[in-house]
Amino acid sequence: MVKDLSFRFLKMEGWWIFYLSFLVSIFLFSEGTVLDNDKQALLDFVSQFPHLHPLNWDTNSSVCKNWTGVGCNEDGSRVIALRLPGVGFNGPIPNNTLSRLTALQILSLRSNGINGTFPMDFSNLKNLSYLYLHYNNLSGPLPFDFSVWKNLTSLNLSNNRFNGTIPSSISGLSHLTSLNLANNSLSGNIPDLNLPNLQLLNLSNNNLIGAVPKSLQRFPKNVFIGNDVSLLDYPVSNSSIVALPQQPNPKSDGKLSERALLGIIIASSVIGVLGFGFLMVVCCFRRKKEDGLFPGKMEKGDMSPEKAISRSQDANNRLVFFEGCNYAFDLEDLLRASAEVLGKGTFGMAYKAILEDATTVVVKRLKDVGAGKKEFEQQMEVVGSIKHENVVELRAYYYSKDEKLTVSDYFSEGSVAAMLHGKRGDNRIPLDWETRLRISIGAARGLARIHTENGGKLVHGNIKSSNIFLNCKQFGCVSDVGLSTIMSSLAHPVARAAGFRAPEITDTRKATQASDVFSFGVLLLELLTGKSPIHTTNGDEIIHLVRWVHSVVREEWTAEVFDLELLRYPNIEEEMVEMLQIAMSCVVRMPDQRPKMCEVVKMIENVRVRPTGLENQLSSEGKTENSTPRAAATPVPETQSDSQ
Repeated sequence: MVKDLSFRFLKMEGWWIFYLSFLVSIFLFSEGTVLDNDKQALLDFVSQFPHLHPLNWDTNSSVCKNWTGVGCNEDGSRVIALRLPGVGFNGPIPNNTLSRLTALQILSLRSNGINGTFPMDFSNLKNLSYLYLHYNNLSGPLPFDFSVWKNLTSLNLSNNRFNGTIPSSISGLSHLTSLNLANNSLSGNIPDLNLPNLQLLNLSNNNLIGAVPKSLQRFPKNVFIGNDVSLLDYPVSNSSIVALPQQPNPKSDGKLSERALLGIIIASSVIGVLGFGFLMVVCCFRRKKEDGLFPGKMEKGDMSPEKAISRSQDANNRLVFFEGCNYAFDLEDLLRASAEVLGKGTFGMAYKAILEDATTVVVKRLKDVGAGKKEFEQQMEVVGSIKHENVVELRAYYYSKDEKLTVSDYFSEGSVAAMLHGKRGDNRIPLDWETRLRISIGAARGLARIHTENGGKLVHGNIKSSNIFLNCKQFGCVSDVGLSTIMSSLAHPVARAAGFRAPEITDTRKATQASDVFSFGVLLLELLTGKSPIHTTNGDEIIHLVRWVHSVVREEWTAEVFDLELLRYPNIEEEMVEMLQIAMSCVVRMPDQRPKMCEVVKMIENVRVRPTGLENQLSSEGKTENSTPRAAATPVPETQSDSQ
């Protein structure tokens, strides 16, 4: 009986295994089938839609990895993004094509020649979050029911020919942060759009009438100009200054006297000559001055994408996004974005750009790039492939003859340099020791990861505290990766980076992984001392940090090295001395005597004196296996770098 039950049990277990395997195979097959369906939908779309510029949509290549403008989810099972601005589409969007991409979250078809009405079958795209159809020739009414797109975050239908009223159903889009319906022919009253998350609004240049609802009076007046709406009761504090043309005075319609007419002619002639001279001066000045994409601190631009493309972009020079990036913008968006200068770095100017959908990014405009297009793109692909929590991810890049740009995430807390050397006053929160440890271990891990790329040959070339930020876990994160390789050797500002650069770069002007280690050692000294790599005393004497630390250590005044702000924290002296030892080993004069970054990571991971929450975090963040036990504190050795 028992044997019979065992047999039945084994037989049933075998059926269960077969059944589960069958279900798994069906799941995998269906997953592949879904992606194939998305691929076919895209092929149907492009085959039925005339366009000027060719797309590399090859049926034999990977839709997720190779197709221009197409983005997939992390596991590559669905198409979730389609960005095809300025491709030259003409005519109405074909029915039953894009509407089959039911997982689509981002759709950008702006700056084309699309006409016809708003595609009603877009109601199938229920996961849509970002929709950009501006600068086309779409006409007819807007969709009556916007509630089908509950996840919609940014909607831009501006610069079309839409008519009819603004649907009140837009008020149900609780996630909406940006709404732009400007430059259409919309009419009727402005509905009461109670959207608490809405940050950007533009309803200008339509045929709207009536009063502005109270829910929208928090926006400036200029978002409603070009309509017949009442702004008399508009709150003054929220309004923008709008210059309105003055009406002619009916009492002054009489004929002008001959003397007045003669005076007007003479004055007009003088003004014309002066204006022409001024115009010539401006033109000559502009020829000498570079016409950049980001000329400085800017407000929102209003340059049409067509002009932007004709000036600095062609069919083959578009903003290139890396795989896994869900940003829904392109070069034209950057041109129109509100931007402010963050600072001038070693390799170019950095800008904080706030786009229409409230996305904030850092755009770096590179100067003195010595690499050609192919070499530049290859280097960007290497850098863009780095996915590590301690490396600031490169999101996109742009290359043309006149402009080279990189796009990365924005860190609101600022750089480590700003945290260390910002104005020291009563309101300043000093960096505690645990934060400095996190910065050290994170930056070390990030740099070690960088050194493993490109067959173990990738060099950062510009390690300094202004290129280190804090990630979401408050560990150091390295930015500006690999730019030194593509820069002209004559463009390296040696003097400006003298405090961080290794001594051998003075002669070779070529960064290496060993010189990265030296620069990292300077970063550690900066964290320990609170002093800049090059600073001045009260007597205006220029002090080099590495030389100063060596002189202090040589006189056996090691305690004088450390930042006074760290003295308030108890029981950290041993840790600081060990970190100082690591820093001094990194800044030795001879490159072959410096440790590798993987070795530096192990040493910093062992800088602990007791179990703490920080130790647990360091371990969980990826503590290197086979780490050697922490060595006891020993006197800091002298090195050869004090003679540099």
